[in-house]
Amino acid sequence: MDRTEIEHFYADEFGRILATVIRLVGDFHFAEEAVQEAFAAALEQWPRTGRPANLRAWIISTARHKAIDALRRAGRFEEIRSELGHLTELTRDPDMPSEADAAIPDERLRLIFTCCHPALAPEAQVALSLRTLCGLSTDEIARAFLVPPATLAQRLVRAKRKIAAARIPYEVPPAAALPERLAAVMAVVYLVFNEGYAASAGDTLVRTDLCREAIRLGRLLCQLLPAEPEPRGLLALMLLHDTRRATRTSAEGELVLLEEQDRTRWDRAQIEEGLALAAAAMQAVPPGAYALQAAIAAEHARAQRADETDWRTIARIYDQLMQRQRSPVVELNRAVSVAMAAGPDAGLALIAELTHSGQLDGYYLLWSVEADLLRRLGRRTEAARSYRRALDLVTTEPERRFLQRRLAEVEGR
Repeated sequence: MDRTEIEHFYADEFGRILATVIRLVGDFHFAEEAVQEAFAAALEQWPRTGRPANLRAWIISTARHKAIDALRRAGRFEEIRSELGHLTELTRDPDMPSEADAAIPDERLRLIFTCCHPALAPEAQVALSLRTLCGLSTDEIARAFLVPPATLAQRLVRAKRKIAAARIPYEVPPAAALPERLAAVMAVVYLVFNEGYAASAGDTLVRTDLCREAIRLGRLLCQLLPAEPEPRGLLALMLLHDTRRATRTSAEGELVLLEEQDRTRWDRAQIEEGLALAAAAMQAVPPGAYALQAAIAAEHARAQRADETDWRTIARIYDQLMQRQRSPVVELNRAVSVAMAAGPDAGLALIAELTHSGQLDGYYLLWSVEADLLRRLGRRTEAARSYRRALDLVTTEPERRFLQRRLAEVEGR
């Protein structure tokens, strides 16, 4: 087994393995170091000794032993063992859920609920889950939160310190406590989907594996909490976006705008499922933020052609969403819908408010949207200036190439 294969396995399984080892030894810090050491041992041994029968079990077993050894050296093993309450947790099959885990029948979802402890700040719950359990990098999570990577890293450090200082147990919450953690869990799932649907950096725009995993988790949430409407809204939102995933880039990997996509290639069966879920989620009074976003996605899905899109309805739903979950990104999306419904000038007036506030200065889509509206109005010099600002901030190559083409267009090149 060569180094490249091991690196791919690391990328695919690190988060899941780390979550399991944390559960087994009850300590974030020691588990994370042990898993890193176990992978380092694999890099050294597997090319010589050959591929183990079960890669995941080998890493988990090795990491578990390393973590326990480290806990003993630090004089913390008896303390951890006491907190866990039983030794069987340290010796049983790590892929077999305990009786306490049975309320949530999926390992990754159990552990996301576990990470989303109400004693932590909401943004820390989400960031810790994304980093520890879902394998997203600090840079990817920082871009999702629209904060500098150093700020996000400090949040993670503070969260881990609080867990250690406050002796917050790493345990699956009882069924009665699941609803209070649901909002943070849904945020984790949706951010995983977003990183898959619109990758924050790299050579490709879409990461299919993350989209599929987020949708899988969304389905499980609907099954786990059938009385809650918002998981249906979240699943509907992801399904309706995902139905056009294959048309977002050309065969050459170039960005294709929504208005230019081949809608005959959208997955109609998935659209019908998404529309039904969106309608069900909108029955809540008042409808939640995911339900409203799903309703917006539903309007796009219903339009057989781009010019049939009901932008006025979309703008009205954004007005509702602003009351429910106001944020600069929601305001930006609302500005786009107003521009499409009432003309570029109306959209630019709203964009001007956002640029004046400075809240999205580091968000390339603000400048890309402004540039596009200026281009539509024939204000080429101003559009070029905004395209250049967007280019300074964009982090994926397909979007960079698209912006470069638009800049060349308005500059007459």
